[in-house]
Amino acid sequence: MSHFCVGDDIDYILTDRDGGIWTSYGDEGIYGGHPESGAGLARWDADGTHTWGPRGRLPIWPLGGNAAATEDAVTWLAWYSHKGAFLSRVDPATGDITNYRNPLRDTDGIAVRGTRMLLTRRFHNRPSIELSRAELVDDACVITAQETLRLPGPVVLRCAQGRDGVLWLRAGDSWILLEA
Repeated sequence: MSHFCVGDDIDYILTDRDGGIWTSYGDEGIYGGHPESGAGLARWDADGTHTWGPRGRLPIWPLGGNAAATEDAVTWLAWYSHKGAFLSRVDPATGDITNYRNPLRDTDGIAVRGTRMLLTRRFHNRPSIELSRAELVDDACVITAQETLRLPGPVVLRCAQGRDGVLWLRAGDSWILLEA
């Protein structure tokens, strides 16, 4: 297949190690009647076949996606609803999903290694971010440290990419690497 549609109003998109394409959607995609984006979160294979959706396993219906990351074969999705922010861990091999309350609002970057996590929040068009280190403890995500990082240039929307415990931040013309 040369092209396929993964929905409308895509907030975040990333690929996993198996070539799967993960998408999270904004409110226009979720509530706009487009069949591919109505669930809020989805996975597609490289041929455009829908391979995963939350199917009622989220604590509440999402309003939009904030960030995503992969850790080995697992994908993490940060999203928000009218009742708060959440982090969802999805194992595509089994379809299992584990949901955590996200202790931060407006998370726009995430990286995970084991039970350690990095969460970022940007200051629009400014050369700094709020970096939070967190730990997964039982069924909760707990902030263990927070700092504001000064970067070599301004950060913009979708400036962070997380993979296997490493968070890559684009700031101006530079990339910064942070490890969970």
